[in-house]
Amino acid sequence: QVRLKESGGGLVQAGDSLTISCQDSGRLIKPYITGWFRQPPGWEREFVASISWSGDNIYYADAVKGRFTISRDNAKKTVYLQMNELKPEDTAVYYCAATTLADTTWRRDFGSWGQGTQVTVSS
Repeated sequence: QVRLKESGGGLVQAGDSLTISCQDSGRLIKPYITGWFRQPPGWEREFVASISWSGDNIYYADAVKGRFTISRDNAKKTVYLQMNELKPEDTAVYYCAATTLADTTWRRDFGSWGQGTQVTVSS
């Protein structure tokens, strides 16, 4: 069973970098894909990035491509999201979630959501 928990959020200034983490405290049943999503105030939750279990398949939303990097360390059961050149519009609660469906960025295909971590970028 997958049990995900995000950490590492905080308040930063525009242009800064921040890395947030998603750790699985559950017992691995089968390999899964991990996705990062974010929900800005007053907006729906949106896809940010995803990474397959092997790390070979990675997807990014256009809004973060070139600035964010997703990676995983399966030995530590942790997925990271390194965020560079942060902008005020990156302000959101960031969530991680899991899926066994390949090549999907659709929120409803993901489950085992964490509680989220707040990232606030000041201008």
